[in-house]
Amino acid sequence: QVQLVESGGGLVQAGGSLRLSCAVSGRAFSGYIMAWFRQAPGKEREFVAVINWGSGSTYYADSVKGRFTISRDNAKNTVYLQMNSLKPEDTAVHYCAAGKISILVTTTKSYDYWGQGTQVTVSS
Repeated sequence: QVQLVESGGGLVQAGGSLRLSCAVSGRAFSGYIMAWFRQAPGKEREFVAVINWGSGSTYYADSVKGRFTISRDNAKNTVYLQMNSLKPEDTAVHYCAAGKISILVTTTKSYDYWGQGTQVTVSS
């Protein structure tokens, strides 16, 4: 059974940093893309960043470009989201997702597996 388990969320002041982790189990994801999405209260789930597990190529939402970095550790079967220069508008539940596709896509419907989410709260 495929499982994605996020961790690393928490409360941080504006300008601070957090690193989210997504531990992947149940299958090999070398032909997949892995992404981070987030959802704030009363808003739709939005794309944050995506990485091709095999090639390592990445793509980011404009709102996080230059502040966030997505990466993966093949040996640990884990995807990370390093978040720097955090802003109050980054406050949301952050979700890890996996998609059986090789191109970098940003729509939620393209992803087949989701984690349970981890809360990130940035205070001003």
